[in-house]
Amino acid sequence: MDNATQTMIDNLHKKTGKTMEQWIEIVMNENFEKHGEIIKFLKEKHEFTHGFANLVAHKARSSDAGSVKNTDDLIVSQYQGKEHFKPIYKKLIAEILSFGNDIEIAPKNTYVSLRRKKQFAILNPATKTRFEIGINLKGQEPTEKLEAEKPNSMCSHKIKIADISEINNEILNWIKTAYENAK
Repeated sequence: MDNATQTMIDNLHKKTGKTMEQWIEIVMNENFEKHGEIIKFLKEKHEFTHGFANLVAHKARSSDAGSVKNTDDLIVSQYQGKEHFKPIYKKLIAEILSFGNDIEIAPKNTYVSLRRKKQFAILNPATKTRFEIGINLKGQEPTEKLEAEKPNSMCSHKIKIADISEINNEILNWIKTAYENAK
């Protein structure tokens, strides 16, 4: 288990008084079928933030990267039916890794989390026609390209692209600023 996940699990226990195992049991007793149902339940009934609700949901469903033996399988499944977005992912990863040697790439079921001390971006083949780059830039005013994300989302902003040709200095600079802020 990576340090960031362990820190979140420790903080969950400190904030709620219950261990991850206890929260998993609570969630499992509800017999939810979908990840989103677990998140909604934890946010509405137990006042979780999205990050903690998402963590518990992934752990309860064994769908997080730590529960998967081969994280490459997560990336392969993300791009099933969206193979045309794989070059975007590869180009972004290559560019982002040039920012520094302290970047953790953490694949999840539907996106890839990029972390330093904390998450600074996510790469997500959201639909067959839209690739989303989630970025954490709290306090940054939205721009035409950098959209504000909904409150309590995993990221504060997102950038939507459809083609590799849209990756430009503006996008890379937004990601780099998020990286630099995630110390």
